Amino acid sequence: MSDARPITEFNLAQKLRLPLGFAFAALYLWLAPRYATPLGVAIGIGIAVLGLLVRAWAVGHIVKNDTLTTSGPYAHVRNPLYFGSFLLACGFAIAAHWSLLGLVGAFWLAVYQPTWERERQFLKQRYGEAYRLYEQNVPAFFPRLTPWAGPGGPSADAQGFSMAKYLRHKEWNAALGFAAVMAWLLWRMPGAQ
Repeated sequence: MSDARPITEFNLAQKLRLPLGFAFAALYLWLAPRYATPLGVAIGIGIAVLGLLVRAWAVGHIVKNDTLTTSGPYAHVRNPLYFGSFLLACGFAIAAHWSLLGLVGAFWLAVYQPTWERERQFLKQRYGEAYRLYEQNVPAFFPRLTPWAGPGGPSADAQGFSMAKYLRHKEWNAALGFAAVMAWLLWRMPGAQ
């Protein structure tokens, strides 16, 4: 595979990610309440909350462009922010109707896979052998159960979760958005009124 293909896919994915995301969100807010059930919403909320927690954990550890972050959730999966977002999207899908999971999977493959491939290429260039070793031991998307400590123990960034990082990156906005969407869904769900 040539280097031009991932860049082209990445550019298209970058251009489509926000407009498609907003279009899906509007469609979701309009249609989801019609098909939601109390059981689906309960399961969806649980999965979405897990996604929010993974994202929060990741943001509280990440040190962008200064060092290769391999602590916290990054010791389990190379893309914990994407994995957390995926869980969040799956939770929203299940809350509306389980049949939407296929759409979530297709969206992730079409839009996010080129994005994390581009990031992978950047990290390989920036961190060289350290990233190659990390990549060999930590899966890209579905987490390993035990944390990888690397050849010399935890990475230099292994200072633990930082609430200051969480707040600086404004990750709390994801929790607010989640709460607003779920409140809307619960309010508009058949039989809720």
